[in-house]
Amino acid sequence: MIINTFSYLWKSTAVEAMTELTRHGFKVFEVPVSSPHCWPDEMSAKLRSDAKKQLDDHEASVRSLNAGGYDINLASPGANMRRKSSDHIKDVIQLAVDWGVTDVVISPGTRRPMISPTIPQALDWLYESLDVLLPVAKQAGVRLLMENTPYCFRPTIGELVGVVDEIKSENLSIVYDVANAAYIGEDPVASLRSHHAHIGLVHISDTGTDVWGHDPIGTGVVDFEGLGRAVDSVFSIDRVVLEIIREEEPLLEINKGLQELKKRGWRID
Repeated sequence: MIINTFSYLWKSTAVEAMTELTRHGFKVFEVPVSSPHCWPDEMSAKLRSDAKKQLDDHEASVRSLNAGGYDINLASPGANMRRKSSDHIKDVIQLAVDWGVTDVVISPGTRRPMISPTIPQALDWLYESLDVLLPVAKQAGVRLLMENTPYCFRPTIGELVGVVDEIKSENLSIVYDVANAAYIGEDPVASLRSHHAHIGLVHISDTGTDVWGHDPIGTGVVDFEGLGRAVDSVFSIDRVVLEIIREEEPLLEINKGLQELKKRGWRID
């Protein structure tokens, strides 16, 4: 299972967090791209190479970099803002190359909440951005994974599948976040079973429906027993990312999360 370092966002750099986690047996990570935790523009070539060597020395690796979605917008009405967003993701792709990362998580983008542009307009802007980014990703050997975030303009699995089917690129897929899905009333188990062929990674944590969270396993509405069976039958545990977000005692929360999954029938080494 892949471990997300989100809980360490303000306490340590990504490399420091991963180094700590490797001492406790964790080897594969997803890193959120956020300053000062991990920000390509602030990372020299030496810093990147030293970090890669440190990971290699611990027999650890980064599976995915999450480029984020709050500061950037691939579906912005402003062409220069789309360019800035694409440039940021290009920087993340270059960091992925430097660290041997295969997947970069992106947001489809957002619309203004009042007097929104139409969906066809937003899709055209997103497609324009992807036309810029996908050749870069292909050249780098990196796959872009769109995430089903509640605030994006394509928040459901069906809508994201529609984008992937429209683009038809082997360098574009989906990361399916089960807490995000449950929060908006989607059934994560049914969705994973129906759309697993379009999904590259799965983010797991729990949430309620009143407050959006990435909470400890078993504290919300997600059916982890059913999800574990779905992962066994149509997916793979090595493409599942544990993304419980708790700033206090993150290592304890990670270990508790894994134990709770095992209690619910998950086969985790």
